[in-house]
Amino acid sequence: MKSISRKIILLGDFAVGKTSTVARSVRNTFSDSYLTTVGVRVDSKAMTLDGDLQLRLVLWDIAGANALDQLRSNYVVGAQGILLVADGTREDTVDTALGLRDQAWRLLGRQVPSVLMLNKSDLADAWTISQDRIRELQVQLPTFTSSAKLATGVEEAFAALVQELMS
Repeated sequence: MKSISRKIILLGDFAVGKTSTVARSVRNTFSDSYLTTVGVRVDSKAMTLDGDLQLRLVLWDIAGANALDQLRSNYVVGAQGILLVADGTREDTVDTALGLRDQAWRLLGRQVPSVLMLNKSDLADAWTISQDRIRELQVQLPTFTSSAKLATGVEEAFAALVQELMS
């Protein structure tokens, strides 16, 4: 079986659910306790594609920010894909995520496959992102409503990113 590895960075503002997304996808767990990521946390997710290809996603959960400072910029080097995470209850986190993607693309010197997760769909009544904005985003890049807490939309977002990586 052939095996390949791809570096994926998770970018987004503070407390949007990046760490919870990784925990849900890698270990199928969720915690209501909020622990701020300091620096970066690296995890991996193995997937089998087409029966004969083992894909290992090396997930770099980069501490939340609204800009990539020098330290965070170092974590971006070598990324082959980006999972953007925004909080549906805080519309400004969408613009932050898109800004972080653009900064990462500049640092990498190229555009890499990117997917946007609009997280916290379990709090849909508190969402500040309109359906019109979601439709606009879906035209720009693969966009998923998700809940790391309820395990909805997370695997679909990763599958879309893998599809972009492999095409």
